[in-house]
Amino acid sequence: MEYGREEKGLLWLCACTEFDYRKRASLLREAGDPAALLSLPFEGAPPPEERERQLHRFTEENKKKGRTAVTCLSSLYPEALRAIPEQPLVLFAEGNVSLLKKRMFCIVGSRVTPPWAEKCAQETASLLAEKFCIVTGLAEGGDSAAIAGALPSGNLLSVLPCGLDECYPASHASLKARVAKEGLLLSECAPKEKGRKYSFYARNRILAGLSEGTLVVSAGEKSGALITANYALDCGRDVFAFPYNLGSAQGEGCNSLIQKGAYLVRGAEDILSWYGMETVQKRETALTEEEEKLLAVLRREGELHAAVLAEKAGMKIFEASSALASLEMKGLAVKAGGNRYSAV
Repeated sequence: MEYGREEKGLLWLCACTEFDYRKRASLLREAGDPAALLSLPFEGAPPPEERERQLHRFTEENKKKGRTAVTCLSSLYPEALRAIPEQPLVLFAEGNVSLLKKRMFCIVGSRVTPPWAEKCAQETASLLAEKFCIVTGLAEGGDSAAIAGALPSGNLLSVLPCGLDECYPASHASLKARVAKEGLLLSECAPKEKGRKYSFYARNRILAGLSEGTLVVSAGEKSGALITANYALDCGRDVFAFPYNLGSAQGEGCNSLIQKGAYLVRGAEDILSWYGMETVQKRETALTEEEEKLLAVLRREGELHAAVLAEKAGMKIFEASSALASLEMKGLAVKAGGNRYSAV
């Protein structure tokens, strides 16, 4: 990818220095012209000749790794990000950069997401990926569920709170590699920059800023997913949330969002309908009499232990166990910890 002189100035500032966003923005205002960043004297900056060498080393390494750096002056830069406060000056990308021009929808959730919500989030992401590029993070729980649903389509963009050379969480290194190969990884951090506390807040503004809407699939009273939702509201974007039973700690944030005006959704159909898109008709799944009894109880009572569920359905535990396994295979029930089940 070829860069003009102004873009080179931005690249040097964001890829070759350790200044934070405020310092970079201050230097850019001081320079007036981004191209001047390569030549004007700044405190803590090397001589112009060294800046040129630093930039050359970065662009060569970036090219060898098959990556792209998209500056805010590029035609590839997402228009939606130009409308947010403190827009990223440079986006470091690995994967299919053409996704930056697609309609985007964000799905986020806390690291501790109940199994039924993960299942619903995965299915929702899969269906929405037919119309949108799904935007999420790389964490366990809600993010991972969104990735699992959208990745097969290739319409997936994961925004990192660290540089592309790093991985957070470290246990998701293989998942990160898959996203880079089949979708797109994005970060405003320099490639070797590690995640810091403020990096997560900064990353969340990009998640929300890229997207027309944000779905929160799980969130405690204090959660990073809520920060993303609040950024979305501040940017005038739509916010959606899964509803939770009263007293569920994993869904207090979702219920709070709904109380404040977020749209309650049960799945992709509600979101597609909101945007005037054709909804996907679910096929009716054939159920046995035992399966229908168990599913009716789960939908009425919520999460239950298998033994309690069998009793309420008027069945023997061994009969219920077989039918529950079948409901799991059909994607209508999900097993939680302690031999408990929830309807999907």
